[in-house]
Amino acid sequence: MSELLNSEVFLAYSTYGTIVLLKMLFMGPLTGYFRMTRKVFANPEDAKAHGAKDEEGKKKYMRTDPDIERVRRCHQNDLENIVPFIGIGLLYTLTGPDLSTALLHFRIFAGSRIFHSIAYLVPLPQPSRGLSWLVGMGVTFSMAYRVLKTVMHL
Repeated sequence: MSELLNSEVFLAYSTYGTIVLLKMLFMGPLTGYFRMTRKVFANPEDAKAHGAKDEEGKKKYMRTDPDIERVRRCHQNDLENIVPFIGIGLLYTLTGPDLSTALLHFRIFAGSRIFHSIAYLVPLPQPSRGLSWLVGMGVTFSMAYRVLKTVMHL
């Protein structure tokens, strides 16, 4: 086990895994920031805490906002893509890949997810967001293929 923890591949995985997890974690406070600055809340108690005194006030504060929904969708997309990367990436590191190949996988994935968020939040014209999603998904599938090819027993 200590060999794994000290391997260059595992250290690279840890680095890039932490980067994309931190990026994903950042989306929660960003959603909160947008909710506070636009005074748009999802729960009655939040609306009440920020000035809604009656049902009319709650209706005023409890609505949807396109910018908040965009951040939420970006965060949801992170959950759907970063979580599988973390699991498959760990299994991938256990297969003993070449460091340069592993770094390529990890760096491309991290870059694609960061660019995906920028493309989603700015927003940049399509197909920029779609292509960045596809690149990240391709990396995850590439690592999954290596795992299955290495350990598959029929």
